[in-house]
Parts: sequence; C-alpha cells; structure tokens
Amino acid sequence: MDEAVDGIEAELVKEIENDKDSSTFSSDSEIEAKHSSVTLGSNKNRLFGRQRPLHLVLGAGLVADIILWRNKHLSGCIFGGVSLIWILFECFDYHFLTFVSHSLIFILSTLFLWSHLSSFINVSPPELPEITVPEQLLVTILLVLRDHTNQALATLRGAVYGQDLKMFLLVILSLWVISVIGGWFSFLSLFYLVFVMVMTLPMLYEKHEDVADSYGEKAWIEIKKHYAVIDKQFLHKVPMLSSHHSKQH
Repeated sequence: MDEAVDGIEAELVKEIENDKDSSTFSSDSEIEAKHSSVTLGSNKNRLFGRQRPLHLVLGAGLVADIILWRNKHLSGCIFGGVSLIWILFECFDYHFLTFVSHSLIFILSTLFLWSHLSSFINVSPPELPEITVPEQLLVTILLVLRDHTNQALATLRGAVYGQDLKMFLLVILSLWVISVIGGWFSFLSLFYLVFVMVMTLPMLYEKHEDVADSYGEKAWIEIKKHYAVIDKQFLHKVPMLSSHHSKQH
C-alpha cells in the first residue's frame, strides 16, 4: 500500500512540474487545487501533519531540486562553494572584503588578458552576457520579507501586551536558546551549520521518510503527554494562563 502511495506521489510531483511549465494554470494555488484530492487521500501519518510530498511542500521548483539534491551537479557546486567560503573565513581567518577584492581582481584580470590576447593565441574573445536583476524578483523578495517581518512583529506585540502569555514565554525561551547557541558558534559558523542542515536533513528525510514519520509521531505523542502534565501541575495555577486557557475552550 505504501509503495502504491509513493508511486502516486511521484507521479503527482511530475504532473505539477509539467503544469508549472505550461500555461494551463495561472497560479500555484490552482495547480495545487487540481491535485489536492490525491494528496489528501493518503493515509500515511506525515511528520507535522503534512499531507503533500516533501518536494511539493518546498515549492516543487529549483530551490526544492537543490535542497533535495534532484540536481546533484548544481547542489554539489553550491554546497562546495559555501563550504569553501566557510573554510576560508573561519579556518584561515580570511576577511570578507579581502576575499571580494581578490576575487574581483582575479576575474577582471583574467577577462582583460583573455580579451586582449585572444588574437595572438587564436581564441575567440569572451562573450560577456548583459546581466540585469529583474525588478519583479526584487519586489517579490521584499514583499516576502515584509510579510514575515510584519507577522513576527504582530506576534511579539501580542506577547508583550499579554494577549498570549504562552507565546510570550515561548519567545523568551527561543531567544534564550539562540543566545546560548550564539555563544557556542560565531555567526558565520552558525549560518554554515544551518546551511548544512538545510542541504542534508530534507534529503535524508525524503530517503527514509517512513521511518522518520514513525519516530516523529511517537516523539510528538510523548511531547504532548509531558506538556499535558506541565499544563495540569503548573500552568493552570497561573491566573493569566488559566483564564486564557478557559477562553480557548
């Protein structure tokens, strides 16, 4: 049964990628709506309650291909490049401005010599493409950053004004964990660690999805049990938390 579902999901991803390349649908939401009946019909207990294939959750585009190593050459180049930068900066104490300057000097000098010596060595001069940053790309990135920033600010505002004390405690705990982790690593090492996790964990999860979902479901059940005990013994004794809990129910 699981193999049949996995086959359906694989065909689903291929169909969605073909739909994105065609002009049949005008938006991703319409594409997902076309295939929602198939994905929601899966009886598997997915991690975090997920109903769709991981590739589709990640966007089913180039970014998803890179993270899941569908394009091994591109993913390997990006992983190797970021690793090289981390080694230069963190292990050899290379400075960012020095790295950028040296890289530009090397690239410009190579292109300059290539273009001026091409007639002597019977090699065609380099053809440099005219690279421009699309306006729509910048607008999209800024809009996404604005939405996430506004959502974070709204959450913090609600926590500060006591609308959700549990959220306030969660924010404080998260900031404290970040401060502790920040004391263990430099910002560059922390960024590289997150990058390695993004480039490895989704790929490993996709390969061992059934095992990970099984352990994840068991862990989530245990977390809910421990939280229920803490909520009963401690959180209900706090007036603000108990009143908020009663409003929710």
